[in-house]
Amino acid sequence: MPGYEVRLQRVGVAHGADLQIRSLLDRQQYSDPLGEAEAAGISAACWPLFGQVWPSAQKLADLMQVWEIGSRRVLEIGCGLGLASLVIHRRLGNVTASDCHPLAGSFLAENLKLNGLPAMNYETGNWGRSNPGLGEFELIIGSDVLYERSHPEQLADFIEAHAAAQCEVLIIDPNRSNRAAFNRRLAAYGFELEETKINAPLDDGSAYRGRLLRYRRPAVEPALSAGAM
Repeated sequence: MPGYEVRLQRVGVAHGADLQIRSLLDRQQYSDPLGEAEAAGISAACWPLFGQVWPSAQKLADLMQVWEIGSRRVLEIGCGLGLASLVIHRRLGNVTASDCHPLAGSFLAENLKLNGLPAMNYETGNWGRSNPGLGEFELIIGSDVLYERSHPEQLADFIEAHAAAQCEVLIIDPNRSNRAAFNRRLAAYGFELEETKINAPLDDGSAYRGRLLRYRRPAVEPALSAGAM
């Protein structure tokens, strides 16, 4: 027995096929026999959060079903169960899912199997620590990632470390108060913000209120030398 209980859920995706998702049974689950979560800075109260199907994650999955991805390298931050990454992977996009929870990778692997999908890229992404092997990405996505006061600074610095020179960042945020600090931090890194309110209900008809935070940093044109003028 793994020390926690799970369940299977059907998650609807707007304009796409449903996802079959293995998630934790509820928010009371906890199991960290080797102390891996504690070492990653995850408290007992936060331990089960990665394994829930969150409304904002569903909205991000809906968005990724229709968003133009092209050949861009995509990184999902704080992926949890990886709904958006599964949708991108199903569209044959070049996506890497990341999370700091020690079980996120194994849950993602199970959900790939449940949906008949091949293996995909997964890397540990701990916002408050160095992740030198993660690389850089042209599109970075996340959902409900600003729920603690430390997140705006940590996450903005993490994004800056892994954003390509020309990068787009998409965050689905359920109107968290911490987004203002996050906006200021990303602006200091050269990202311009466009906000769009989201009021459409979820697939099951339940209400949702939030917004899409879209940040874009255009490529910097190299300066012409005097000899080229």
